[in-house]
Amino acid sequence: MRFSNHLKQQLLDNYGPWALITGASSGIGQEISRSLAEAGFNLILNGRNEFALNQLSIQLEDQWGIVTDSITADLASTEGITHIINSIGDIPIGLFVASAGFGTSGEFIASDVDQEIEMVQVNTLALMMLTHHFARQFAQNKRGGIILMSSIVGFQGVPNAANYAATKAYVQSLGEGLYHELKPYNVDVLAAAPGPVASGFAQVANMKMGNVLTPKEVVLPILKSLGKKSTVFPGRLTKILILGLRTVPRWGKIRIMKMVMSGMTQHQKVTS
Repeated sequence: MRFSNHLKQQLLDNYGPWALITGASSGIGQEISRSLAEAGFNLILNGRNEFALNQLSIQLEDQWGIVTDSITADLASTEGITHIINSIGDIPIGLFVASAGFGTSGEFIASDVDQEIEMVQVNTLALMMLTHHFARQFAQNKRGGIILMSSIVGFQGVPNAANYAATKAYVQSLGEGLYHELKPYNVDVLAAAPGPVASGFAQVANMKMGNVLTPKEVVLPILKSLGKKSTVFPGRLTKILILGLRTVPRWGKIRIMKMVMSGMTQHQKVTS
């Protein structure tokens, strides 16, 4: 799939000249940043890794001649979220990409509750607060785009990743609702629900992953779908997984997910 000049110009015309990407220091967020820079967007890059953000900023400015700014902020705190909003100030953001997030895995009762709380704050609360802020701005301007990173695990309960899947269910539901709610304001909302992606997620969640998508494989389908649908399942592997589960009842999907996750997280079982 080619990133055509027509698509680049269309994105820039509809949502430019500035975009904010959270989780930009790695994974899907970083790849989206690269693609938007190629399209000519100026970028506000957010993440926890200040060194990685600065390196990305320098690289994108040198390669594409754009303007960037990096904001190091912890989305697990409301102070971090406020810091992002205040740092942006009057910069005319037209596209918000909520890519920041992390996961946990293993039996819920064996997990560190503080880490579970932090995950809920980053994956849902921070995403909601930033989406609310920019959705208001975009609605007033009658122009804008919002991309929310969901996951195929958000469409059913997932034993051994129960809380993570629940956060993604929230993101998916929010995206679907806002797609219709903001459409009259000429604001496009997209929930992107990929399958397993090679990123820092598996390491943070302490999981062993086999066949996975690369961030590059999912970014272009996401950008092509913005403004055309409420949900995209990016990547060939994602489509195969969705197609295979389409006729399976919800309880069956949960059982399948349990078997898959059990194989990835056996090392985290509770010992009695």
